Amino acid sequence: MTQRRRLPADPPRVLIIVQNLPVPFDRRVWLECRTLTDAGYDVTVVCPQGEGTGPVQVVDGVRILAYPPYAPGGGALGFFLEYAYSFLATARLALKARRRGAFRVVQACNPPDIFWPLAWALRVRDGSRFVFDHHDLCPELFRSRFPDGPAAFHRGLLFLERATFRTADRVTSTNASYAAVARERGGKAAEHVTVVRTGPDPQRLRRRATRPELRRGRDHLVAYLGVMGPQDGVDIVIRAADLVVNTWGRHDITFAVMGKGDCYAELVAERDRLGLRDYVDLPGRVPDQTVVDVFSTADVGLSPDPFNALNDVSTMNKTMEYMAFELPVVAFDLRETRVSAQDAARYVEPGDVEGYARAILELVDDPATREAMGGRGRRRVEQELAWEHQRVGYLAVFDELSGRDGAAAPSDLARSEA
Repeated sequence: MTQRRRLPADPPRVLIIVQNLPVPFDRRVWLECRTLTDAGYDVTVVCPQGEGTGPVQVVDGVRILAYPPYAPGGGALGFFLEYAYSFLATARLALKARRRGAFRVVQACNPPDIFWPLAWALRVRDGSRFVFDHHDLCPELFRSRFPDGPAAFHRGLLFLERATFRTADRVTSTNASYAAVARERGGKAAEHVTVVRTGPDPQRLRRRATRPELRRGRDHLVAYLGVMGPQDGVDIVIRAADLVVNTWGRHDITFAVMGKGDCYAELVAERDRLGLRDYVDLPGRVPDQTVVDVFSTADVGLSPDPFNALNDVSTMNKTMEYMAFELPVVAFDLRETRVSAQDAARYVEPGDVEGYARAILELVDDPATREAMGGRGRRRVEQELAWEHQRVGYLAVFDELSGRDGAAAPSDLARSEA
């Protein structure tokens, strides 16, 4: 005979699964965690270990269970091995965390779209509800990285995406374009999809005192912050710097290019081959304070993401962070980049590297336009994009699923194994 078991009383337990970045380094997920803990939820995160962190942390009330990262590389097969390992490691830690009590809500963030079986198992066992936090389009991500990759892999990613959408009780999408994918390709009802942008925190991300030494004795500093993968266009920054410095003879600009990724070593080698070591700083991942210092000193923020099926409909967090620091943005003309930045960015025809370099120089040489664009970007962050505006919709999803909005939680009386 099937027993019926009531899930735990307040505070409701939430499990958040992340694979591609450690927490709290993943800024979006950390904002979500803090939103939930501030609202009285008991939050556990399972993610890969960050540099210098252990397998168990408690940070600001969030319990973080981490496994050693494994990324063998080597193309599509390397990703398959990485994701298989991550799934098994995540399942082990999730079940370990489950011993402290059932989870009212499970959230899985992508990429990859592989954690729906774990969410399904916890639903069968405990009646846990599943929120899919939709960060990326994995089929498009695969095509952008491996345009000639095996068709079977692409079909497999489409299958995993459909399974994730169908398993999810609710979807939180980072922008309207992703929400449309959830409805059209994922078959989700419109009322089950909520747009939650990764809005920056304008109190924490704001311009401070400048650090002139970061310009390396030059008049100007332009900055990039982000991942350095094949689809991120950081090579375009190096090529633009080559035009600015070596072709046009502008020796008054320093490029700060912060971050790391699969292409980091290649970018360093290309910079050195072009004789740009003194002009282009590639420090890798840097502490938050370094980012604040660079952005407070810089004149322009760089969003070099090239046009492809993924980037055109993706929201670039770095773009909004530049705006929070009152930096005008130079970007290629992509659909969702225009939605985010509006008139706080100078847009360049996709693929036009020379046009991108000239746009940098135009802004560097026009302080009045830089100030006006930077002010418009900051106001847009404060009035529309900031996390304080986004957190309302995000929290409402969890309050509904846990029954804290006054309605009975859909999983309040859930079937469990006999």
